[in-house]
Amino acid sequence: MRILVQKFGGTSLATEQARDFVVRHIIRERELGYAIVVVVSAMGRSGDPYATDTLLGLIGDNVDSLPAREKDMLLCCGELISVAVLCSKLRSLGIPASGFSGGAAGVVTDSSFGQARIVDVRTGSLLDTLKQGEVAIVAGFQGRTEQGELTTLGRGGSDTSATALGAALHAERVDIYTDVNGILTADPRIVSDAKPLSVVGYAEICNMARQGAKVIHPRAVEIAQQARIPLRVRSTFSEEEGTLVTDERLPAGGTVHDKHVTGIAHVAGVTQISVYAQEGQADVQLQVFQSMARHGISVDFINVTPGGAVYTVFDHDAPKAVQVLGSLGYVPKIISGCAKVSVIGGGMNGVPGVMARIVEALAELSIPILQSADSNTTIWVLVRQEDMAAALRALHAKFELHL
Repeated sequence: MRILVQKFGGTSLATEQARDFVVRHIIRERELGYAIVVVVSAMGRSGDPYATDTLLGLIGDNVDSLPAREKDMLLCCGELISVAVLCSKLRSLGIPASGFSGGAAGVVTDSSFGQARIVDVRTGSLLDTLKQGEVAIVAGFQGRTEQGELTTLGRGGSDTSATALGAALHAERVDIYTDVNGILTADPRIVSDAKPLSVVGYAEICNMARQGAKVIHPRAVEIAQQARIPLRVRSTFSEEEGTLVTDERLPAGGTVHDKHVTGIAHVAGVTQISVYAQEGQADVQLQVFQSMARHGISVDFINVTPGGAVYTVFDHDAPKAVQVLGSLGYVPKIISGCAKVSVIGGGMNGVPGVMARIVEALAELSIPILQSADSNTTIWVLVRQEDMAAALRALHAKFELHL
């Protein structure tokens, strides 16, 4: 049995017209001989009646008083509505289909409500449904503990559900449908000549996702990579094939791109914090990062020196971070309103001159680099947010990603 997992996001399910496109994709793949598992998100986005953020808005100012366990009960509803609506539509067209909550589909999680991790996927019920020739429609973003409690998987949870089910079912491929036609070399809202990528590696897309590209969640990519299952990111509203994510050889007829850099990503709204030891102060790094962790402040872009540390936090966490550091006797230097720009490419490891080209591109526009770091596949630079758009366009052009 050839199994294909299809995941449809909220915009793909928001209207009757959008759901018509969803059905076409399901029918096309069934006619190609696949047994289909469809994973669905809640319908629409914030403001739409059944979107996750809209459901959360039902408890309004009481959101902080509702325990995470009961909050998950509420948030699970959106995906269940999508399951029922899509199941009804398929059956009305004579396509046999059965719906499943995440738990009923065999997704077993730990009890970290709101941010649960998948610990097992038991596929018996889904396989029985597929063997009967039915489409199995599964609520994404959710699972169930061994004790039967409802849980949600946190940000990007439906992507994670899809790849976890794909791995457990030994699917031939997982298709992630969204409102854009694949993965682009940069954000097209900022870089007008950003181009879609036909094929990209797991590590590259995982880094792009972590560094601000919102097409797919990095947790989902990691699961697919471990299981060696190809992903395809494509548009619900097009028949184009989008972007194939794989480390396997290019498909026959695939285009070879001999480029060191694959894409440019960005994260805005961050604050740079520089902390240095004063006379008589010791263990500055230990104190700083322990205090950030203790107060639930996420840190990123970390450079450590013998006498201090430079790192970033989100702008909304900066006042709290400054207060915490002040209570420890430190006087941090703060630069708010920054953006992290990432140059990503699996082909740049060991290639000389990549950093030189980054510096050159930004220097030509007199954009100062506030901080930098690198890994095998990524070079990060911190710039002021007011320079972010110009920096993205300059780097995209410098590495000829428009060609």
